[in-house]
Amino acid sequence: MLRIESLSITLGEFSVRDVSLEIRPGEYFIILGPTGAGKTVLLETIAGIHTPDSGRIILGDKEITATEPRLRKIGMVYQDYMLFPHLTVEDNIVFGLRQRKVPKEKQQALVAEMCAFLEIGHLKKRYPGTLSGGEQQRVALARALVLKPEILLLDEPLSALDGRTRERMRRELSRIRKCTGTTIIQITHHFDDVFALADRIAIMREGQIIQTGETSEVFLHPVDTFVAEFLGIGNIIRGTSSRSGDIARIMTRHGTAFFAASGLTGDVVATLHAEDVILSEAPFASSARNCLSGTVTEIIPAGSTIRVILDVGFPLTALLTRESCHELHLEPGSTVCATFKASAVHVIPAGSI
Repeated sequence: MLRIESLSITLGEFSVRDVSLEIRPGEYFIILGPTGAGKTVLLETIAGIHTPDSGRIILGDKEITATEPRLRKIGMVYQDYMLFPHLTVEDNIVFGLRQRKVPKEKQQALVAEMCAFLEIGHLKKRYPGTLSGGEQQRVALARALVLKPEILLLDEPLSALDGRTRERMRRELSRIRKCTGTTIIQITHHFDDVFALADRIAIMREGQIIQTGETSEVFLHPVDTFVAEFLGIGNIIRGTSSRSGDIARIMTRHGTAFFAASGLTGDVVATLHAEDVILSEAPFASSARNCLSGTVTEIIPAGSTIRVILDVGFPLTALLTRESCHELHLEPGSTVCATFKASAVHVIPAGSI
């Protein structure tokens, strides 16, 4: 559907450097990265707002690197929606159709169809300033979708919404993709968006794509420590790995060892999701190779869950439900056993960023 080849552009403090991506037809693709990573610059360059310094953008079998934005068949919705405040909802939606000189009868039919699809027909005569955030979001989506884009670009579309409206709009975006078959590329900082919507994701840092892949693959196997830390993986442990068959024994700098399903040797960084650590009052029968005794040093409430920080010879974080934490009578100073599988440990070379 969309191929980006060695794309580079610098705009003041923000840059994109040698980015190559392939987006599949009908895919929901999400780009993650810290502020200043160049995510919006990349989206705007795909839309044609900026001309790249080098590289190519190919949509289908046609290169569109130098094509005018209005001819690209690409729609874009910004975080603040950028609706025209002096125009009614109906006039906002029809604006692009008028620019393309679509016959008036067809304009009316397309606007009616889109208003029915997004359930905003009752808002047509209202002005943007009188709408809620969720309503403005639907109008912005209608204005983009009425042009029948092949690709829809979304720049932080849900960040200004409250939690309940954000959840409702996630369902709406999923429905739009399923009903229209439109390929969607979205920027977000919310991991809930990723798990609810994304087929694949890309991680950006300082204008470069660091890792691309299916959501579960990237979260389970971060390519370096930057990705692991950015994704909030609970445990990032440095040590030295020695190998015995398919299992590695990792000796930490604190003198405590554990096992991982890895073929790497030498200095490594191991990542382990906090939810993969099981806590118990005593060792129990399990196929897991790792069972470490430790002391609770900190208990941190995190919404419906509890983060338990342990000292097992090195700092280790476990994620428990409130009920499990209560049943174990955990408090700072408690002694517990931490059990986790070798296959749950992902190992990368220590030389990674």
